[in-house]
Amino acid sequence: MNARVAVTGASGFIGSALTAYLQERGDEVIRLVRHAPAHPGERRWSPDPAGVDPAVLADIDVVVHLAAAGVGDRRWTPSYKELVLRSRVEGTAAIARAIAATGRPIRFVCGSAIGFYGERGEEILTERSEPGTGFLAEVVRAWEAAAEPAEQGGAAVVFARHGLVMGAHGGAFARMLRLTRWGLGGPLGTGAQYWSWITLADSVRALAHLVDRPELCGPVNIVGPDPRPQRVVARALGQALGRPAVLPAPALALRVALGEFADDILTSQRVMPFALTGSGFDFEHPTLGQAAAYLTR
Repeated sequence: MNARVAVTGASGFIGSALTAYLQERGDEVIRLVRHAPAHPGERRWSPDPAGVDPAVLADIDVVVHLAAAGVGDRRWTPSYKELVLRSRVEGTAAIARAIAATGRPIRFVCGSAIGFYGERGEEILTERSEPGTGFLAEVVRAWEAAAEPAEQGGAAVVFARHGLVMGAHGGAFARMLRLTRWGLGGPLGTGAQYWSWITLADSVRALAHLVDRPELCGPVNIVGPDPRPQRVVARALGQALGRPAVLPAPALALRVALGEFADDILTSQRVMPFALTGSGFDFEHPTLGQAAAYLTR
């Protein structure tokens, strides 16, 4: 049965692809927007404390909440770090309160991130792993906690903990792809840090999988099953493009250029998608080679 799905962040990198995918398969998508609605497929919301009228969700089956300030969009100044945190916590809380106020069994697919796990070296991380430390780990804990009103109201809440999403036109990999084409896509720092990636196509399919399975609750890692050290990822992209990927970017230079955000790029997180695969999800691009070919096609 087709669903009526409300999406925040529907114009973003992942949200726009998800919206197109859901509509193509026959779902009705309602874009939750912060401006005055321009057509019947849009409804207004705001991350303010009273920013979502429960009536906006009165006929909604599923809410997918993806709106938030981009982690890598700007240098991490104290004010931007505050925006990164506030945009996630306040937006999630506003949606969660509105869901609870409807009194209806709305499915809530809440965006999240593998930043929850912090720096973990070569440790294999699953949905059962303990939280890590650092700014992003603290952000994700607060972000997920903000969904509590929906959970208390009886909603089926799942946290889509995204890893690095491979897409040619957005996210970290779009920038990495440009550097690789210029022959500058080598290791970042030592290159030994594990990158847990997923292609945009599989990210969208995974979110649709969560839309369809309200029995899946709690954290779900939205990553591929083949995490690799960053230098191996860089080499795979270079091979797919026929370009060298050997010149390293020193950690010190990254910190000068990017500030504190460089520490996130250099963080090692070897995350596995056990909840996804355990619920019957099949990847279109399960291997790094397939993902690199998808990204560079």
